[in-house]
This record gives sequence, C-alpha cells and structure tokens, in this order.
Amino acid sequence: MLNIDFLAKDRTVAGAGFNRWLVPPAALAIHLCIGMAYGFSVFWLPLSKAIGIKDAIACPKDMGFWGEIFATTCDWKISMLGWMFTMFFVFLGSSAALWGGWLEHAGPRKAGVVAALCWSGGLVISALGVYTHQIWIMWLGSGVIGGIGLGLGYISPVSTLIKWFPDRRGMATGMAIMGFGGGALIGAPLADRLMKYFATPTSVGVWETFLTLALIYFIFMMGGALGYRVPSLGWKPAGWAPPVKKTENNMITGHNVHVNTAMKTPQFWLIWAVLMLNVSAGIGVIGMASPLLQEVFGGQLIGVQAAFNELTGPQKAMIASIAAGFAGLISLFNIGGRFVWASLSDHIGRKATYVVFFVLGFILYASIPTLAHAGNLPLFAASFCIILSMYGGGFSTIPAYLADMFGTQMVGAIHGRLLTAWSTAGILGPVLVNYIREYQIAQGVPKAQAYDITMYVLAGLLVLGLICNLMIRPVAAKYLMSEQELAKERQLAQEREVANATAGTVASSGGGSNPAISILAWMVVLIPISWGAWVTIQKTAVLFK
Repeated sequence: MLNIDFLAKDRTVAGAGFNRWLVPPAALAIHLCIGMAYGFSVFWLPLSKAIGIKDAIACPKDMGFWGEIFATTCDWKISMLGWMFTMFFVFLGSSAALWGGWLEHAGPRKAGVVAALCWSGGLVISALGVYTHQIWIMWLGSGVIGGIGLGLGYISPVSTLIKWFPDRRGMATGMAIMGFGGGALIGAPLADRLMKYFATPTSVGVWETFLTLALIYFIFMMGGALGYRVPSLGWKPAGWAPPVKKTENNMITGHNVHVNTAMKTPQFWLIWAVLMLNVSAGIGVIGMASPLLQEVFGGQLIGVQAAFNELTGPQKAMIASIAAGFAGLISLFNIGGRFVWASLSDHIGRKATYVVFFVLGFILYASIPTLAHAGNLPLFAASFCIILSMYGGGFSTIPAYLADMFGTQMVGAIHGRLLTAWSTAGILGPVLVNYIREYQIAQGVPKAQAYDITMYVLAGLLVLGLICNLMIRPVAAKYLMSEQELAKERQLAQEREVANATAGTVASSGGGSNPAISILAWMVVLIPISWGAWVTIQKTAVLFK
C-alpha cells in the first residue's frame, strides 16, 4: 500500500522515556471518527427527500430495483439507504480479516493513514453520489471504500495497545474501542447541526455535510495515525513481570500462535462463536430499542393512557423524540461498558467476564417482556442499558481474550479475522428480530406483545454463547510458534531489540515526556466525547421525570 519512509513500522518505535499514555488518545481519535458508522441513520430522512426537499417524490410503482438505483428524478427509499449498514459491517469484517496480517508487518501508523484516506475519501465520494443523486456512488464511497477504512481503522491500535499495556490489556483495548461506540454520540448531533446549517430551498444539506465531516475526520484520523508509537521488542512496564503460569489450566499464555495456525485451533472458532452470538443478540436489541419503547409503552411516555395506534400524529412525534433520547442513552452505556467491562476483565479474567455477560444477559433478556407488560419503565430502561453495556464490553474484551489465548505477536491479525463474526452477526441479528416481529404481527399478535418471542430467542442465543465460552481451554502446545518461527515473524514485523534492559524499563514511566502534551492529547478526544454525552443526557432526562 503506502511505502513512505516515515510511515514504516521501524520509524515508529518509541525511544526511552516515551509516555505510553499518549497511545490511547491516538487510538481514540481514529475510533471516534469511524464510529460515526453507527450514526449514519441521521442522514436517512433528509436523503429520502433529497429531490422533493419538503416532501419525498416517490419513484413510479413500475420502476424496478435497477431503475431506482440510477434514477435522478425521484427520491430514495429509506430501505435502500439502510443497505449502507450492511455494507459497513460486511466490509469492516472482511477488510480486517484480509489485511490484518499486513497491518502487523506494516505497523499501526501506516494502517491508520490508509484508514483515514478510505473513510474520509469515502465520504467525499458519497457527497458526489448525493450531489448527482446516484445511490450506487454513495454505496461505493462510504459503504465499500469507507467500510475498508472502518476495518483497518478498527484494528489498527489493538496489537499496539496490548503490547504497551501488558499489565492492563482489557483496560487498554477498552479505552480505544470505547471510541467506536462514541463516534455516533458526537457525529450524529454534529451532522444534524451541519445539515440544518447547509440546508437551502434546493438542498437538504447532506452532500455539504459529508464534505465537512470528511475534512474534520481526515484531520483527526491523521493526527491519531501519526501519533501511534510501538514499543521496542522486549519492553515492559517498570516493576511489572509476566504472570507466572501456575497450572495447566492458566488462561494466559506466555507463547505465541501464528495467525494462520490460530484458525486451525478449536479456541479460535469457539471465541468466534462467543463474539458472534453476543453481538447478534446486542444488535437485535439496538435495532428494536426505539420502536419497542414506542409500541410497548405508547402514551405512557407522555402521560396519556392510550396505546400506540390510538395516539395522534403530534403525540407520536413527541414519543418518537423520547425514543430517540432513549437510543442515545443506551449508546452512552454501550460506550461506558466498553471501558468498564474490559477493565474488570483484567481482574476477574476474560472467560469469567463473558460468563457474566451471558448469564446476566439471559436473565435480563428473558425479563424484559414481563417488565414491559407490567409497565415498569424505569426497570425496562435500566435493563436495556445494562444489556448494551455488555454488548459494548464484549467488543472491547475480545482482543484481550485473544492475546491471552494466542499471545501478543499477531493478535491484531487474529482479531481482524475474528471480526468476520461481527459481519455475520450484523446480518443474523436484524434478520431474526425483523422477521420474527413481522410474523408475529401477521398472526394477529398486538404490537405491544410482538417482541416477546424475539427477546426469548435472543436469550437462547446467549445460552449457546455461554456453552461455547465454557468449552474454551488453553491452546495446545502443538499450535505454538517455535523460536525460529517467532524470530522470522519479528523480522517481518520490523521489530527492534531493546538496546538494553534499562532503556526498556525507563520507557514505562514516561520520563522525559512533556506532561502538557499528554494533557492536550487527552483533551482533544475527551472534549468532543463530553459534548456528545451532554447533548444525549439532555435528550434523555424526560425518561426519568
């Protein structure tokens, strides 16, 4: 891909005195940008009337699918726009799997730069698609090219952070992956404001917003990519020693497994199933959260004793606004869970953390229908918040789980291939939820009860996930890399030996680093997160009045 010298991995090796706490904000800068993939639905309604401006102009009923793709005189359906989500997760998983090995050899800086070019470049191409009203151009831009940027950007910091924080693997990856969950928290309200600013009598303001976001994201992502540093080979934090393997059942290996060999182990596929099942259930909940709240609680949300179908248009608009706030609230827990649960896993272990996810998750999923029928809104909302915290925690805990099982040498590449589980879940979860709901309604089940079976099915997925997790054991010795294989891989990865043991230890304290730089780096990412969180809290306050 890129062969510019300053992007080479061996040019990013940190010297003695480098402050390892500068790496997490660099990772956050990239994840906060690509995390806007979760917030892309903010564009659907404006784009569905991009031609009509005030009201959508429907395509002729006899116009076929391909005709709608190339039509310039009628508006797109939201269902067509929604394909972007499928493309995001499919190309995120596939690109991470395809280029995860390249990333280990090329280094996080080069991968971060490519991710910035793809994600921001995809937005520019999408702007052209909106301007010319060609949805296929938008799919190509943000869906395909942007999706590749998503995959590379998502895995770019994983291996590096785990190597910088061998003493806190879960916390380190939790900090970065937290940013992916927070991207929509910032990007969605920002995009909403930009569209209103750019809107004119002849434009809904979307293509202008795409170009503006492309510039903002490019600056942030390039800053993050150029801020990446990798530790020297053999570096470790001062005063820290690798955990001693006390028994054969210890779940943290001191060895390494090659990415190609990892896929031949039962552990890889069990962890793949664990992630896929946890994410399938979580995505199903995310997809139904807003309509479920509206259809189950109806007028109760605004103090009116009426079912959803009995409400007037203005009343439905009021509860839709409350539901949007609810979606923002669970996003906050999705973000916080990525950090909290991953950090907790450093103390109780990854396997035990996933046991909590599946057992507690099963109880909450199975209890939601009862809480809904009882009209207990606070407990209903709290259950969703905890569920979404564990959904986010599953993403952030999995890289540390892989490092424990397969070692740190190629964990980025292994993580990349494991993300195909996310792509699978991105299809399975919504399909399960949507088809079961539609079948229930077609059978005459009231909308307020149409989600009951769905929640029980999702709870069943968690039982399967628990079984897979309990089956995970340490990797057999036959799969481990030999010293010769490890040395060859390190040579391909352009890793340098530590000059001396002292240099490798001093780097942990950050001696010689300017504290002001660390404070500034964290402010750059924490200020936008705080703004997004404040906007969301303001919108969700009504749920607890």
